[in-house]
Amino acid sequence: MPILLVPSLGWQELVLILLIVVIIFGAGKLPEIGGALGRGIREFRQATREENNAPADTEPIAQETVKKDA
Repeated sequence: MPILLVPSLGWQELVLILLIVVIIFGAGKLPEIGGALGRGIREFRQATREENNAPADTEPIAQETVKKDA
């Protein structure tokens, strides 16, 4: 599996990204976009917590072995 190197973003890059978003979507849509992003992150965190807290199966799955005639 290849390792992806992602450089950290400085404040100048973040300001540039914010300006591009404002130009594309407009200033009125920013609260709506932020709210949707926050809900998505919250739902993702909740789903990962539920997955980690789910009880593991206590009974192993029985596997049938197939015998071949020699």
